[in-house]
Amino acid sequence: MTVALGALLSPFKRPRADADFPRTPLVVPGVRVDLARLAAYERTCGFPTGQDALPVTYPHVLGFPSAMRLMSARDFPLPLLGLVHTSIEITRRERLGALGEYELTVYADGLAPHRRGTEASVVTELRAGGDVVWESRSTYLARHGSAGEGAARTVGQPALPTVAEWRLGGDVGRRYAAASGDRNPIHLHPLTARLFGFPRAIAHGMWTVARCLAAHGVPDAARVRAEFRAPVLLPGTVTYGAERGRFELRGGDGRLHLAGSVG
Repeated sequence: MTVALGALLSPFKRPRADADFPRTPLVVPGVRVDLARLAAYERTCGFPTGQDALPVTYPHVLGFPSAMRLMSARDFPLPLLGLVHTSIEITRRERLGALGEYELTVYADGLAPHRRGTEASVVTELRAGGDVVWESRSTYLARHGSAGEGAARTVGQPALPTVAEWRLGGDVGRRYAAASGDRNPIHLHPLTARLFGFPRAIAHGMWTVARCLAAHGVPDAARVRAEFRAPVLLPGTVTYGAERGRFELRGGDGRLHLAGSVG
């Protein structure tokens, strides 16, 4: 119902950087992890299963329903349909037990002009015993132009050393959607992706960063930064590169899909 409301309201929203936005945080106490769903997520993203700890990206999944509620609301100024996740910064302060109980907070932290539209910052916090143990800041772009604009900036940057080549099936988006709850139609089927200007379904940005971090490894206390530069079309083949805390995902043509770092 939340996403449906956001979709219905989308045509009536005219995004601009000076628009007002909701200031009240959404707080969910007593959050516990569904271990079966966690295991499905770990398998889909390449993390080891059976560990008594959450992957560094998993709190984003826990916060996703609240983020959708926030961005689907009548007073959120950007249209939900076509909204693009452009970056994420994650700070994990300690190991997060899979059996723990947490409090989740999600709130909007401002709007900013972007060369292709208007961008919103959404913050997610996870607390244990009153302390923030994990937090993220995601940026979401409402584009005022076409889906293909800006692709040229992802070409020509020096590549990191190649570590692995991954062949991605056409069902990656559907498998990640089932594990994460993110059922954006651009990730599910070619037909629904074409409605938003993509020739085929594209991989979730959060799947690409999770897959890279599963291969890279992340210490218990860490800061992760990632920028989603260009969509990964499904099916397809990508190369994972890494060097000294940096990682990336590229296509066969050298296009940079994802650039990130672990510190």
